[in-house]
Amino acid sequence: MLRFIVFILFLFLPCTLFLGGKSSDSTPDFAERAAASDVEAYASLYRSMQLEGVVNWKAFRQAVAGYYKIDNRKREVLTLIDFSRPSTAKRLFVFDMRERKVLFSSVVSHGKNSGDNYATSFSNEYGSYKSSLGFYLTESTYQGKNGYSLILNGLEKGINDRARERAIVMHGAAYADPSVVSRGGRLGRSFGCPAVPQKLSRPIIDAIKGGSVMYIYAETPDYLAHSSVLKDADGL
Repeated sequence: MLRFIVFILFLFLPCTLFLGGKSSDSTPDFAERAAASDVEAYASLYRSMQLEGVVNWKAFRQAVAGYYKIDNRKREVLTLIDFSRPSTAKRLFVFDMRERKVLFSSVVSHGKNSGDNYATSFSNEYGSYKSSLGFYLTESTYQGKNGYSLILNGLEKGINDRARERAIVMHGAAYADPSVVSRGGRLGRSFGCPAVPQKLSRPIIDAIKGGSVMYIYAETPDYLAHSSVLKDADGL
């Protein structure tokens, strides 16, 4: 009798139970397609977020390609800082990758030795007072001399991996407020930190802290030639 019951159960149990719980008609989600370097998937995301004319497409696709290559990210949030734009323009964007929407857009300062209105020179060296390009993971927050601040961990050797040593963090600053542009023709500059307007610093930091990806972009072919994150990415 027991054998008969087992036989009947075997006949009528769903076959998915014996195939690891996956049905044959399951489709890959966006993350799986993006991980396969599918540039069309990046373009689909770009269109769904309605970013055309708002966010630099080249910077965005590099940021997204790197985002999916960084496996130890802990949050589905991506920050893009686009230093191909002047300091007077909104060039920091925070994306919710799950909901496919923009959480923040803001001006952001660059290092004092990286340039005036445009950041054109970058460094990983201590005391350079320049911004560093590439990919970072956000870490914890602290209260410092610049107020509420966010530690940034540079992920790319020789490009930004000395960020912690250089105390490169995100923080708010009065000189990063758009109101200063009317006096000097550009935003104020930092010692290398991505400084944001004080009224936005806490909301932005709280949205990206704790293991999200940040990408600082500029139109410098030299970066792509040496990037450890984007070295195998296609179509960039």
